Amino acid sequence: MAHAAAASSCRSAPPEAAHPVALDLLAWYDRHRRSLPWRAKPGEKPDPYRVWLSEIMLQQTTVAAVKPYYERFLERFPTVASLARAPTEEVMQAWAGLGYYARARNLHSCAQAVTERNGGVFPSTEAELRTLPGIGAYTAAAIAAIAFDEPAAAVDGNVERVITRLFAIEEPLPAAKPAIRALVEPLVPRDRPGDFAQAIMDLGATICTPRRPACALCPWMQPCRARATGLQETFPRKLEKVQNPLRRGAAFVVIRSDDTVLLRTRPPKGLLGGMAEPPTSAWEIDYDPAQAILDAPLEARWQRKPGVVRHVFTHFPLELTVLTARISARTEAPEGMRWVARRDLANEALPGVMRKVLAHGLGELSPWKTSKTPPRQGASG
Repeated sequence: MAHAAAASSCRSAPPEAAHPVALDLLAWYDRHRRSLPWRAKPGEKPDPYRVWLSEIMLQQTTVAAVKPYYERFLERFPTVASLARAPTEEVMQAWAGLGYYARARNLHSCAQAVTERNGGVFPSTEAELRTLPGIGAYTAAAIAAIAFDEPAAAVDGNVERVITRLFAIEEPLPAAKPAIRALVEPLVPRDRPGDFAQAIMDLGATICTPRRPACALCPWMQPCRARATGLQETFPRKLEKVQNPLRRGAAFVVIRSDDTVLLRTRPPKGLLGGMAEPPTSAWEIDYDPAQAILDAPLEARWQRKPGVVRHVFTHFPLELTVLTARISARTEAPEGMRWVARRDLANEALPGVMRKVLAHGLGELSPWKTSKTPPRQGASG
């Protein structure tokens, strides 16, 4: 019934279009599968911990950005038990720069839940996985399929793009999500569901790309309704995003004469929760940078740095005016703040936006100033 309802939102199939067959996709996958650090090689048994870790890291982030973080994270926390035992600060520091920091907090909570409830063993069913912190519908289906070969329909952004083109789904996202899932479910083969999940993701990432898809190389070229009409690049349909207004604020980079910098830790919940930062003002639409000194964390001879630090979060863009001050080594940190040696800043759980603030405020003294690869500036939450 759900399949019929989903089909009703699609264009009529052209006469020559066939129904997509999982075997065609799997045959393509066997020849062209990507080699990824978290993916088991043919014939190997997938490690649920590695599958889970990669799926959490890949949420709203690219494979290229995740690879170095994944490898360093796995070296630091090789098992779910080692991750569960780690202090929260250490986990957040290892995640720093990857963005969307709620993922790191949920990752740690999930590792602790798996260790406490299941003795360090991940549950094998989609339903049980959904009960763990930070694991939603897509992640549960992906882990169940890839790690345990459960016939689950894992639908991420790549899969949505493939299916909306394959069936020419006119309903825009996100409203089309139930229809897409209803169309994926009957395609999942019972004998290789894990390979199918990875195959359709690879197809979306390498062939059925957002722009200029390589339709001539696609194993599902013939049954694709969007390709038959030449409209493949217009799918998936999406509602126009409403851009939230710009917020402004001020950030204060204080350097003591003993080469330490003032930091504080943000509240555990909310945007950038649990992460380190130099003190800042509130971030407001009508913030007046000319009055920034009124929000300073302590009395000093403040100097405003030319320019601003810009950053784009998921829900709004931000501009921060940076003020700097140099003070005596005898100055005590305000309540809730601490002094950190400049050489140790790279070991702090600093999100990308705050690394930009420190680089702007410290100039040549910044530990990131000479880095050939600047920290990734993803949207964070």
